[in-house]
Amino acid sequence: MCNLYNVTTTRDAVMVFTKAVSDKAGWNDRPSTSTRTPLAPIVRAGEDGQREIVRATWGMPTPPAYIKGNYDPGVTNIRNADSPHWRRWLGPTSRCVVPFTSFAEPDPASKVTGGKVPNAWFARNRDRPLMFFAGLWTPWKGVRKVRDGEREYELYGFLTTSPNEIVKPIHFKAMPAILTTPDEVDLWLTGSWDEVRHLQRPLPGNMLVIVEPPAKPKEDSFL
Repeated sequence: MCNLYNVTTTRDAVMVFTKAVSDKAGWNDRPSTSTRTPLAPIVRAGEDGQREIVRATWGMPTPPAYIKGNYDPGVTNIRNADSPHWRRWLGPTSRCVVPFTSFAEPDPASKVTGGKVPNAWFARNRDRPLMFFAGLWTPWKGVRKVRDGEREYELYGFLTTSPNEIVKPIHFKAMPAILTTPDEVDLWLTGSWDEVRHLQRPLPGNMLVIVEPPAKPKEDSFL
């Protein structure tokens, strides 16, 4: 379950890759990070059909049967796209792509006695080039945190799939569905579900490596 990722790139790099024409996230064009932030950049089709960068809150609405208490913390990772709960968001207008340069999975085997479970970090290669998670988004009104009360949000999450041979020794359950080319991004944002469902697949093992944890940023433009 991927609940931590990093995006160290520029707005212009994301716009060129995705053919986005506007930035509504207020992303100054210098490297930033979305690790552990409540708001992060996604790219989607706007109301005019043109692609835009916006900030959204990580965590799609939870299936009602799994909500405990009087708030919904959200679902960050989506595996079962055949579920009736997710089916409403599978069309192009509810799809997005989530930029990242590395992502983490818990690595219990590397845990030191008395310490916390460390994370293993994965990227395309050691230069950490830009890639994208295949995501879904939706407007939502509800309670995310009790202290905040009911609010309106734009939420996102991304699809996961079976792990490849690089991720599986560390996290045997799942890995994110990853898009690596402009053509895959185009298809994900425009195609019918039957045309894009094959993109919910493990990335080939020769397209992913384990890397050092990303350096802690001096500032975060998405907090």
